[in-house]
Amino acid sequence: MAEQEVYQMETAGERLDKFLAARLTELSRSHLQKLIEAGAVLVDGKPRKANYKSRGGEEVTLTLPAPEATEIAAEPLPLAILYEDVDIIVINKARGMVVHPAAGVTHGTLVNALLAHCKDLSGINGAIRPGIVHRLDKDTSGVMVAAKNDRAHIDLAEQIRTKAARRVYWAIVHGNIREESGTIKGAIGRSAKDRKCMAIVPGGKPAVTHFRVLERFGDYTLVECRLETGRTHQIRVHLTSIGHPLVGDPKYGRRSSPFAIAGQALHSLTLDLTHPVTRQPMHFMAPLPEDMARILAALRARRSRG
Repeated sequence: MAEQEVYQMETAGERLDKFLAARLTELSRSHLQKLIEAGAVLVDGKPRKANYKSRGGEEVTLTLPAPEATEIAAEPLPLAILYEDVDIIVINKARGMVVHPAAGVTHGTLVNALLAHCKDLSGINGAIRPGIVHRLDKDTSGVMVAAKNDRAHIDLAEQIRTKAARRVYWAIVHGNIREESGTIKGAIGRSAKDRKCMAIVPGGKPAVTHFRVLERFGDYTLVECRLETGRTHQIRVHLTSIGHPLVGDPKYGRRSSPFAIAGQALHSLTLDLTHPVTRQPMHFMAPLPEDMARILAALRARRSRG
């Protein structure tokens, strides 16, 4: 059955989509905008656009449609499970695995694998993204958490939104980063030159990446990255913007590389969060994938030879 939620817009001048996004953190802003466009949101009984600005004191009624039947096929694909209980599952996503089905990709995704492995997944993100709280790019490996029920999903989504959940990435980049550490700031949006790529653009979404050099290899650098924001391709775009694209990156990297790696050398190494039900602090670490480990071994061997 459809569910209704009623809210009061007290602050004059506040946008409708931003008002709802602040209260329904488990739903993406784009999802809320689609609900508004579909007429599922009424302001004092009338449909409004996403950019509608409050006069103050209006009543907002949101009708959430009943969950769609999941038509995505369950597939018994191999999963590297780091932890699992009745509320969450933490996995080490393989490089090359798409997180959820999308246009042209309906099989072989993490969601397909989770549907085969888990009896239940949260339904908040809809039929094609059950359980998915956050995502990694297809060719980024590493630790991810998925929610098995809506209670866990709402809590984990809030932890990620507020940065209470902390993620650390390792990346191998071209060139020698001179600084020991630094912060890259640059608003990210669709590239005007290639709509399939992201770029630092005027009017993009604010993005902040902190980095720290771990090892230097002359013409390559191993760096640790921590995100203040979670924009699409953020680490890849930001490091490219300072002249240090990721090794193997098919979109933003250099055309040739002496290393065999199918995709960018980027790995989600650790995830720290609070369990959504027990409230216990939890730490997870996904071992470095073999392709990145081989690259580092080759670089260290070359460095030791002088």
